[in-house]
Order: sequence, then C-alpha cells, then structure tokens
Amino acid sequence: MSASVPRLVIAAPSSGSGKTTVATGLMAAFAARGLAVSPHKVGPDYIDPGYHALATGRVGRNLDAYLCGPELVGPLFLHGARGCDIAVVEGVMGLYDGAAGEGELASTAHVAKLLGAPVVLVVDASSQSRSVAALVHGFASWDPEVRVGGVILNKVASDRHEELLREALEQAGVPVLGVLRRAPQVDTPSRHLGLVPVAERRTAAVEAVAAMAAQVSDGCDLGALEALARAAGAVPGGSAPWTPASPAHHPPRSDEGLTPPSGPAPSDKRRAPVVAVAGGSAFTFSYAEHTELLTAAGAEVVTFDPLRDEELPEGTAGLVIGGGFPEVYASELSANEPLRKAVAELAGSGAPVAAECAGLLYLCRELDGLPMCGVLDASARMSERLTLGYRDAVAVGDSVLAAAGTRMRGHEFHRTVVEPGSGPEPAWGVRTPRPRVEGFVQRGVHASYLHTHWASEPGVAHRFVERCRTS
Repeated sequence: MSASVPRLVIAAPSSGSGKTTVATGLMAAFAARGLAVSPHKVGPDYIDPGYHALATGRVGRNLDAYLCGPELVGPLFLHGARGCDIAVVEGVMGLYDGAAGEGELASTAHVAKLLGAPVVLVVDASSQSRSVAALVHGFASWDPEVRVGGVILNKVASDRHEELLREALEQAGVPVLGVLRRAPQVDTPSRHLGLVPVAERRTAAVEAVAAMAAQVSDGCDLGALEALARAAGAVPGGSAPWTPASPAHHPPRSDEGLTPPSGPAPSDKRRAPVVAVAGGSAFTFSYAEHTELLTAAGAEVVTFDPLRDEELPEGTAGLVIGGGFPEVYASELSANEPLRKAVAELAGSGAPVAAECAGLLYLCRELDGLPMCGVLDASARMSERLTLGYRDAVAVGDSVLAAAGTRMRGHEFHRTVVEPGSGPEPAWGVRTPRPRVEGFVQRGVHASYLHTHWASEPGVAHRFVERCRTS
C-alpha cells in the first residue's frame, strides 16, 4: 500500500476539550461521504476505539510510542490504514502531554511527528473570547516540527461568541475549520475508569455516534479537513506496514540477551490449537493485533462471553482474558458457576492462561466478596484509589508469555486491589514508578495488572501458541 495515506491528528490543549466527539464525528462524517476511514487512538485507551469502530465499520487501533516503541508507530499505522482512503487519529490528553518524566515520548505531538500528520486543535471556547488566539498561537508555535493545520472551536455559545473568536484567531494565523455549539445529545456516560464501553450500551452508542457525525458535518468544513489530510505526504522514514506474520521490526528487549522462542513459522501445518479469548460486556479491553498475532502464530482464535457462555469453546487449549470491567459485572460472573469451574479446570491442567487486569481479578478466589474462578490464591476488591500509568517491566522467570529477563512495557489502569499483589513466582519486576514485583506465574498461568501490547515483543504470541500445542 502507499505510505502516503491521507491523515489527520485530532488534538486538544487538554483533556475534556471534545477530542473524542470531534474525532468520532469526523470519522463518521467522512464515512458517510463514501470514504473508507481508518480509525486510530494515541495511547493505551481501549474505550474510545470502540466508538471509532462504530463510526467507521473498521477495527479501532492504538498507536502507543511507549508500549510499542516509536519505531513501530508508522508500521502499525500503515497496517491499520491498509486499503483506506483517509485516516483519523484521535490524540490523548493535551497535545504535548506524554509519558511522565519522558519528555514528549508517547504524546500526541510525538505521534503526529512520527506520522508526519497535520494536527487539528480542538479548543473548548466556552469561557474565553480573544484569549483563544493566545492559546492557539502558543500551541502552534511551541514545537516547529508539529504542524497545527487548523482549529475547531467547541462549545461556542452564540453567533456573537463565534464572531469574537474568529476575529481573534485571524491574528493567530491558524484557520478555523469548524465551530461546534453545545450539544448534550453527543455526550457519552462515564464512570470510574472513563466512558462506558460501546459493548455495554450499543443502541445508545449508535445514536450518540450519529449525533456526533451530524454535529461535525453541520459545523465543520469537511472539504477543507479532507484537503488538509491529503496534503500530509508520505509517512516519514520509509516505513513498511507491520504484519503479524513477520512482526519483528526490532529485536526483543531482554536484560540477559535472551530471545524468546519464535515458535512455528506461519506456514506450519500442524494442528491449530484453539485459543479462547474472553469478550462480551465484562471484557472489552483488547488490542486487535493480539488476535492477529495469535492467528498468525497458528492458533484458531474463538471468542466467548463469560457472562453468558457456560462452557469454554470446544477444544480450548489456551485461554486469554484481557481487561474490562468485571467489578461492574461481578454478580453475573460469579453466578456463572459452570464456566468458573471450567476455567479453573483448564488452568489446573497446566494449559496456558494469559490474564491482564480484569482477567487477573476473574482468576482470583473472590471479587468484592463474590466467588470467582479460584485459580489464584488471592482476593480482589474495589478501591477509591486510581492506579494509572506506564510501567517498565522485566519477566522475573520463565512463563507461557516470556522468557526470564524479557523486557516489556505495560500500562496500569484500575481502581481495584488484589491481595497479595504477587505470588511465590511473580509475573513482572516493575521498575517504574518504584521497584516492585507484581502478578502471578503458576504452572501455565500468567496473570498481572499490566496491559501489554504484544506487537512490541515478537516472541509472546508464538511462545503462547507453541505452549498450547505442547501442554
């Protein structure tokens, strides 16, 4: 595919400015014009891509320069944008906000530079008029390598307010590409970890996305936005699209120089082991590349819903339980005793089980006093404290996912506590923000709070699938 796919990055001075509304509405508006739209999200967010998928009919994908490394941002972008007419990338936090203590790393500005993409700045104008020019000028001039190609004014109160804002922005030299009035119908409900996922409110989410599309179509110059995207040029560095069949764009990171087993080649004709992947409303956090990597490694991936299915998929040889909101569905998960027993039996047999965050809670004895699978000798409960941030980790010992010494980067995002926080054989030694061990390695089980992106470490999926074959 061409490395010059038209693209825009939708950014903002701060969180809460309306990035998700504008990005999702723009994706849907472009799609309504007959364009094949590739949706992307900067950072580790799992929820916004669900709304992006509704808007475009394509899988929402993440671009995270911390989890995957800057060198994979371009290839992963091109992989997701394959066959598309235009790509829209929603930023994270404020334009220049990145990983704590790491400068610009993983910021929206960093990703925009890696992609060579123009930035459209969404500004909440609800409490300002002339000052908007100083704000936009500051963001546009802060880093000369970041091209702010236009601004969309959000939450504009009236025609007179719009007139004042436009007059002020003429002095900033940044074109106004859209003006949006306040519109409660586009709001999406939130709770303790952000927006409520699409899987939990599909009908209402479809209506909200349609409202976003209508608002953006009515208030923005779609022609000018498309023209800006088409002026982006080639992705810098001559990047080729990432492919799950040959994901090794960089060597594995290992403190001891150990390379995880590569597993079978994509052409391997041996039996395809069934890998069951938890889905449904309780387990909505996953990266599309994980399933693609498992499939490319030779697995037959089958999704199941722990809220409804009383059995694991037929022939299950391995189990992947990602993140989500088991605390919201604790009663229903606990009530599905047949599946809890099936998971415990599979884990007890030594079969590979990979669990992240929500999956970790599901494997505990109990969650908020309700019985869970009992695979781990630990209990979980809700907490008032938010644990949030990137983590630099190293595998403490060998597991179904990684060889001892393998380095990976992860992200924690939860309001729960697991006691104890690690087993006799921890999953990870975490270096940031303070040295500690966390998680559990127990026979074939690898359970941890850390969300990781397997594209960053070529051996993970192949190692897991090979263990499914041999366990």
